[in-house]
Amino acid sequence: MRLPDPTLLDIPDFSLVVLIGATGSGKSTFASRWFAPTEIVSSDRCRGLVSDDENDQTVSGDAFDLVRAIAEKRLKNRRLAVIDATNVRAAERKAWIELARRWHALPVAIVIDPGIDVCIERNSHRPDRPFGPGVPRRMVQEIRSGLRNLPREGFRQVWKLSSEAAVEAAVIARKPLWTDKRMDHGPFDIIGDVHGCADELRALLDKLGYAVTGSGDTLSVASPAGRKLVFVGDLVDRGPKTPEVLRIVMAAVAAGHAYVTEGNHDNKFSRWLAGRKVTVNHGLQASIDQITAEPPDFVARVKALLGDLRSHYWLDGGRLAVAHAGLREDMIGRGSPAVREFALYGETTGETDDLGVPVRIDWAASYRGKTAVVYGHTPVVEPEWLNNTLCIDTGCVFGGELTALRWPEREIVAVAAERIYAEPLRPAPAAVAAETSVQAEADHLLDYADVSGRRWIDTAMMRRIAVPEENAAAALEVMSRFAIPPQWLAYLPPTMSPVETSRDEGWLERPEEAFAFFRERGQQTVVLEEKHMGSRAVIALCRDETVVRRRFGLRGDEGGAIWTRTGRAFFDDGATTAALLGRIRRAADAAGLWEELGTDWLLLDAEIMPWSAKASGLIAEQYEPVGVSARAGLQAALDAATRMLGRVAGAEALQARLRLRADKAERYAETWAPYVWPVTNVDDLKVAPFHLLASEGAVHFDKDHLWHMGVARRLAASGEPALVATAMHVLDLDDAQACAAAAAWWQGLVAAGAEGMVVKPLAFAPRGAKGLIQPALKVRGPDYLRIVYGPEYDLPENLQRLRSRGLGGKRALALREFALGHEALSRFVAGAPLRKVHECVFAILALESEPIDPRL
Repeated sequence: MRLPDPTLLDIPDFSLVVLIGATGSGKSTFASRWFAPTEIVSSDRCRGLVSDDENDQTVSGDAFDLVRAIAEKRLKNRRLAVIDATNVRAAERKAWIELARRWHALPVAIVIDPGIDVCIERNSHRPDRPFGPGVPRRMVQEIRSGLRNLPREGFRQVWKLSSEAAVEAAVIARKPLWTDKRMDHGPFDIIGDVHGCADELRALLDKLGYAVTGSGDTLSVASPAGRKLVFVGDLVDRGPKTPEVLRIVMAAVAAGHAYVTEGNHDNKFSRWLAGRKVTVNHGLQASIDQITAEPPDFVARVKALLGDLRSHYWLDGGRLAVAHAGLREDMIGRGSPAVREFALYGETTGETDDLGVPVRIDWAASYRGKTAVVYGHTPVVEPEWLNNTLCIDTGCVFGGELTALRWPEREIVAVAAERIYAEPLRPAPAAVAAETSVQAEADHLLDYADVSGRRWIDTAMMRRIAVPEENAAAALEVMSRFAIPPQWLAYLPPTMSPVETSRDEGWLERPEEAFAFFRERGQQTVVLEEKHMGSRAVIALCRDETVVRRRFGLRGDEGGAIWTRTGRAFFDDGATTAALLGRIRRAADAAGLWEELGTDWLLLDAEIMPWSAKASGLIAEQYEPVGVSARAGLQAALDAATRMLGRVAGAEALQARLRLRADKAERYAETWAPYVWPVTNVDDLKVAPFHLLASEGAVHFDKDHLWHMGVARRLAASGEPALVATAMHVLDLDDAQACAAAAAWWQGLVAAGAEGMVVKPLAFAPRGAKGLIQPALKVRGPDYLRIVYGPEYDLPENLQRLRSRGLGGKRALALREFALGHEALSRFVAGAPLRKVHECVFAILALESEPIDPRL
């Protein structure tokens, strides 16, 4: 406890500062001098907020409820809070201690006591303080009588300013918590539990590029290229050379090349060295036997090292935390006995098993933090990321490995143990290949809380994208009731904007507008692809069933999955899905894609035909009835108009108009004919892939469209009849003659029954002067537009109305969904938790409920 009149008050930059002083002591003035207005939570101010009168003592209960609420929100968000109230009695201060402990903040008391006479004099000049000298006198006496008990109440720092001069001279300096090393960006090499295995530690350091030279007191450690070591703790016990391990670590720390977090074994050994009573078990005797043979000065240095270890370190701008047994998100960068206890032992139920070992709770399975937590304590066969956490204790002392994580590279480096030095309490698990990853096992069930409410998703392509709460609610209905298992859903295709309305008479859409759009945005080369009249499908193709289990965390014999734009299964029966996947797999085998890409799974974007394979209900329930009724109604009207010829003025014009409308109705009824055919089995299906979205270790958005179409053509050339190629052209937008020929090619396509074409910049993710631009524009033919807008959409009066259709909302939506799709794939390929992938996929579906004309 610091009781002398100080000049410098070095308080933690994250703490709950409790000002203690009688009325008139100058607490508020002192607070306003050294703390920001947002940091000060004043009881007087809260009385004013509650009752418009800062001196209204009748609302003190409500005012202090507000003080507690504001302070709690600040501490929750790791912000310093200053309680500006008299806080005279221990009972009043107890609530602040409890609040600080709840949010793992250090409670700091600043006692402001300029003297009883000063307080009385100041109050006498304030008309809002009509009480006499008895009130400040009683307050000062209570403060002074309780001063020595402040540390026992729980305050980690106590500062006393015992005169006006001391208050004026005091300077507040904020210091980061000992665990807060966010300004150190490394790079780091984080080493798991060593447990006295000095030979393996030397071998690992050598492999990492560190130079360990000398021996005994002359031992030194040199760091490669400014890298720094971080030990997760448990340096001691069980192993054969604990003193040598400690010499290496102390040399690295002394040279400024290492941080060391405290392990539970280090803590116990430190208490033994301090002469405290401990139970000698779990390998402690080995450390005792070895340390007793060392000289006293070495033992003293060991005591100093172990006695000064931290619970954890918060590093690299807050992106990394290292603790011995792990750390919950709400504990990172904070300090309290609870934080230290968790960092030493992890989370337990309070029970012990039949071997006397605490029953542990898998805290990492529910971790949701952005900070990566690297830890040890409980040996694993091999390190595996789980929810942005990684255990790197691979049981070296038990005959496993000593493991390091290189950060930020996220590279694992390990050396094998030379032998088994100790037997674990229970047999170590065999080092066999797991059927599924620990992340996949943890992702078997998604939590609604991970996607609900208004959300902001950071993406690499467009930074932050907002998803309104009402949109998320709409997406939940689809995802929870109709979607395939979310483990498959690494991607949903974005919507695609149509081209600008054509300026040519009689046309709604033409290619020239797409060419102009991309030319104006600095794109010189575009790829033109025939737009098949099928249904959009995403295909996850696995090389065999083991990949389904290992990479996607599912058990089944499908060998993959096929889903629609809304995440539903493309086919109602698994047999059709499996059969079609088998054909695509044989095509991938023939094309040699597995070996070429170094992968055992592929994610493809494709069209599956016929259109009737998915749209049979739409055709039967909407398009055909419209066509039949239109033809029947118009024919009846035309017959009536014919009977009026020669008898009614204007009958000829009416007949001509009705004949035109009847021709359009007839054309409408025939429009979808090229797109449908009977499907009796899988042999009647056709697949036209056009994007290879991702494979193991790669998201292929960095490849241009010629690469993607080249892969698609190789699949189609494999000899599998289910795979078909997509007609395409490459167009130089500066070549006017080539542009005219491309427009003619499009006209030929749509005249022959094609839906239209898609115009894409050569780059898959094109950027212009203002950032990401539309990745594709669709140019639909007049017959297909008849299906979309109705039989008579191209009558002059209807075209005039359609020319005013707004595309801004559609295009903004297309860009956001494209960026979210890329983000989802990037996270999936990087092995992120499914909830992080699903967050993006869910957002795409949520944005689809935006009120935008679905015909666009």
